[in-house]
Amino acid sequence: MLKIEHLTKTYDNQKKAVDDLSLHILPGEIYGFIGHNGAGKTTTIRSVTGLLPFDAGEITIDGINIKEDPIACKKIIAYIPDNPDLYAFMTGVKYLNFVADIYGVDAGTRQQRIREYADLFELTDALGQTISAYSHGMKQKLAVIGALIHDPKLIIMDEPFVGLDPKATHLLKELMHKKCAEGCSFFFSTHVLEVAEKLCDKVAIIKQGRLIRSGTMEEVKGDESLEDVFLELSEEGAAQ
Repeated sequence: MLKIEHLTKTYDNQKKAVDDLSLHILPGEIYGFIGHNGAGKTTTIRSVTGLLPFDAGEITIDGINIKEDPIACKKIIAYIPDNPDLYAFMTGVKYLNFVADIYGVDAGTRQQRIREYADLFELTDALGQTISAYSHGMKQKLAVIGALIHDPKLIIMDEPFVGLDPKATHLLKELMHKKCAEGCSFFFSTHVLEVAEKLCDKVAIIKQGRLIRSGTMEEVKGDESLEDVFLELSEEGAAQ
């Protein structure tokens, strides 16, 4: 579903934010992406979504090259940034209809999906309010619903659980499993290693732009916790 081959992105012609990164994500997989602040996670994610040009390498989504046909790629993905920048002057329902218009979702389908997901995240009563009145958690829920409105094949998320209360976090995790059973894939960054350990099929650890370990959760952590492995690898890199 997502193939990243030798991705390299340099800023100011000197600092490599991402250095020769390769990852493969299969249909139906939940893939976690972890690393310290500044490790290159967001740069990678923004490159995958087509928001950021990159210097070298290739990214394909469901066999489509992001550089050669970015519109076709964006039709089948959804992106939820760590701090959703929504249109504050719109009501929640107007925003969701706006997103549905962009993706060409018909009236009946969008109404059904808005009703289903707004009820799930207990946001139905707030859809008539302007987004400026929403809390951060409510905005995050609205962004999730907006991402699901066109039934994407790949959902890319940057710190998706930040700002969500425990119930909404649980609902999102359940929804991720449900969508994966339908063939959808998830690629997301997180600092919450306990969540990644329990939720992900595979995980990649990145440090200073370079991939230092990846694979199934069992392959990456062995008999240790993901947190222990992450800290060990980080300390090894710092000592070198």
